[in-house]
Amino acid sequence: MWAQHDLCLRPLPRGFHLITREVLSAVPELVRVRVGLLHVLIQHTSASLALNENASPDVRRDFERYFNGLVPDGWPGFEHTLEGPDDMAAHIKASLLGPSLTLPVREGRLALGTWQGIYLCEHRDEGGSRRLVLTLQGEER
Repeated sequence: MWAQHDLCLRPLPRGFHLITREVLSAVPELVRVRVGLLHVLIQHTSASLALNENASPDVRRDFERYFNGLVPDGWPGFEHTLEGPDDMAAHIKASLLGPSLTLPVREGRLALGTWQGIYLCEHRDEGGSRRLVLTLQGEER
């Protein structure tokens, strides 16, 4: 079985946001898959996806502080500055974290660890709505 859906997420502030529920809600066919994969792609170059801690919001805030320290907005060496001081830093952060996740599906559910969740990593102050392409492939139950 193959299924593909587009998911448009509302604008979120800069930071790391759990979106696992939104992703699961957008792929109703998931419950029919015995074994398979869900591929999640973000169609933007200034936001990214990650899989990490789903319980403590401290982890998401620490991620934000760490990446802002690693790649600061408005670094004087950036040439690409026409879209604001947070744009080039956002591109670099998005490249470091990546635009996609491939997640295992087992018996109608994502086979994630107990404390794992899908993050939308918004690297801009005002990134706007974000589009995801969700592609499910697998053997039906």
